[in-house]
Amino acid sequence: MAPPKAHTPVSTAATVYRIENMDCPTEEALIRSKLASVPGVERLEFNLVQRLLTVHHALPSLSPVEQALSAIGMRAVPMEAATVRSTTLAIAKMDCPTEEALIRAKLATMAGVSNLDFNLVQRTLQVRHAPDALPQVLAALRTLDFEARVVEEAATTVAPAPIRTNWWPLAISALAAMAAETIYWLNNGNHWSVVVLALVAILTGGLPTYKKGWIALRNRNLNMNALMSIAVTGAMLIGHWPEAAMVMVLFALAEVIEAKSLDRARNAIRGLLDLAPERATVQQADGTWQEMEAKHVMIGSRVRVKPGERLALDGEVLEGRSTVNQAPITGESLPVEKAAGDPVFAGTINESGSFEFHVTATASNSTLARIIHAVEAAQGSRAPTQRFVDQFARWYTPAVFAVALAVAIVPPLVVGGPWLDWVYKALVLLVIACPCALVISTPVSIVSGLAAAARHGILIKGGVYLEGGRKLQWLALDKTGTLTHGKPVQTDFLTWNEAVPTAAREWAASLAARSDHPVSKAVALAAQADGVVLQAVSDFAALPGRGVRGQIDGVAYHLGNRRLMEELGVSSPELERRLSMLEAEGKTVVMLIGDSRVHALFAVADTVKDSSRQAIAELHALGVKTLMLTGDNPHTAQAIAAQVGIDRAQGNLLPEDKQREVKQLARAGTVGMVGDGINDAPALAQADIGFAMGAAGTDTAIETADVALMDDDLRKVPTFVRLSRATASVLMQNIVLALGIKAIFLVLTFTGQATMWMAVFADMGASLLVVFNGLRLLRQ
Repeated sequence: MAPPKAHTPVSTAATVYRIENMDCPTEEALIRSKLASVPGVERLEFNLVQRLLTVHHALPSLSPVEQALSAIGMRAVPMEAATVRSTTLAIAKMDCPTEEALIRAKLATMAGVSNLDFNLVQRTLQVRHAPDALPQVLAALRTLDFEARVVEEAATTVAPAPIRTNWWPLAISALAAMAAETIYWLNNGNHWSVVVLALVAILTGGLPTYKKGWIALRNRNLNMNALMSIAVTGAMLIGHWPEAAMVMVLFALAEVIEAKSLDRARNAIRGLLDLAPERATVQQADGTWQEMEAKHVMIGSRVRVKPGERLALDGEVLEGRSTVNQAPITGESLPVEKAAGDPVFAGTINESGSFEFHVTATASNSTLARIIHAVEAAQGSRAPTQRFVDQFARWYTPAVFAVALAVAIVPPLVVGGPWLDWVYKALVLLVIACPCALVISTPVSIVSGLAAAARHGILIKGGVYLEGGRKLQWLALDKTGTLTHGKPVQTDFLTWNEAVPTAAREWAASLAARSDHPVSKAVALAAQADGVVLQAVSDFAALPGRGVRGQIDGVAYHLGNRRLMEELGVSSPELERRLSMLEAEGKTVVMLIGDSRVHALFAVADTVKDSSRQAIAELHALGVKTLMLTGDNPHTAQAIAAQVGIDRAQGNLLPEDKQREVKQLARAGTVGMVGDGINDAPALAQADIGFAMGAAGTDTAIETADVALMDDDLRKVPTFVRLSRATASVLMQNIVLALGIKAIFLVLTFTGQATMWMAVFADMGASLLVVFNGLRLLRQ
């Protein structure tokens, strides 16, 4: 795949607001939900501590954003008079933390640059800057010998192609170094041919290192290239010509091998990109069918898919039937039947029949594109372990350089040690001073874990959640649509207080048809099947956690649960007894209430998913306790919990009650919340990790959830926990490997047993070990 093409810079704008009444995740969830529906708003960044909201957008005017915030009672004040721009740069030569540190030191203090987000795996840098600062940023990168190309927002999901390696200079360098070493041993010392061959080896294989080292030193940055340049130069000055040549060759080889191994991590993202074909068969205005590039297909276009063909775009089936393999998006192992009205996703495979669909999202905004964008954004963020490693590395290299300087000077001056011996030991220390193996291990492990999760249909929104999953102690779960199928059916209909059955069903069905709650839908569908005539409803309103209300022929009616019945004061001992009997059977009961009395009872039952029982059993095996939180009555909650094996269950909960319960659980440890509806938003935001069920094709869930489960299979949660624990284990192994090897060579250096070429070989070996260890996560 070709690297992103250069073009005229296209940047999204970012505006920062201070919102005084934005204090907690509840407000954050409310704002996310409201602004997600504003066209042109691309991304939101929240800082609850400072009450700041950054809106990334492509809007000519911010009035829609400000009106939306005002509509939900948020007092937003713009913090910046000038618009801040966000530009993504593709930097082909930016491979490891050495280059990141050099670029960060150069750009961080530049006027007009407010933030830098590095993504080493994708070789991209996102710069937030003043509108006129981009040319200065590009010029500064050129002084560091980095050519940066501006890429479109949509193109930031393009994985970089591997850089082709010119092996001839390295081969000549290696042969010259080995010849120098051979002649040195045959001659039992230096010879003019040894010096010549060593210089040939260093010049052919080491000029790029010297160039990078000089740039680093000129910018007062002690990176690996600077340290290696100093070490090789020092070795030549003290007469260690063959060793200087071999060190440079080994270092150049290590750089190439490390870059190649990192390409394997990049391939994980490139594999996602390759899921969607670049072309689709689209109906033209004259009715003919023509293949065209998917990126040029507009929303509403009609696309034809043949058997065995992979879908290029998201859409909704218009005509035909087929089975579609959705594993690339949802991780489902079995194909899914598709017919008219069903959604289909880019990257999935049409297995049997042929069908036509109309496009519901452009190629750059398909479910697959949003997954890739989310994975890239997640891998670009700093996980807790990575933040620790970065802080450690910032002090480690200067500290080792200071120790090396002391080793070279203090023993000869204080105890009269031989200068050449101690200078040589100092040079060995310089070679092992770079923390590359330590620093590169974390992003490789994190991106491998994120890519493995995406392959299972689990979209993790950041390394912090991938690491945090291992600490999960409690998991709170919604009932409807999460543990159950979410498609309840009406099982019982009872009139009350001598109500007329026909009239009661008409009133109840008329209210239920206006609601999208699964229980209301069950009542409405049962009435529709029996030919019940719906009445006109006015002044309709939803009562979250209770039911609905409306007026029919000028009379106010309510259709709701036990809580609503108690609030309206229409309860009676006989009614309570009948409710308890139905609820004990695991049924949810809603009542039609009007004229201060109950007219009818409607019992609805939902079926538990088989996958829910297995998921709860797996969670318990992992040591995670479970709690069901539902708006249904306590009897139904206990009945469902008993069927599934959940530890605790609570019913009659409003959205704010669910949030309160999650908050209380959080005092005992890390808590997750699984839900699939807007009623769960406050609890999802309150949890340490919020899991959104059935997120495929859902913009809001993919954007706002900490972890999005692309289908409705709860077994993905224990899979996530196991992957999180495996990632944490690999991260710890890598830290021990990297630091352990460094520690061993520090000891060997002071005992006089370590040589420079051994140190380079160990540094290269450590880097390869941690990279390949991190890549093991791709097989999870």
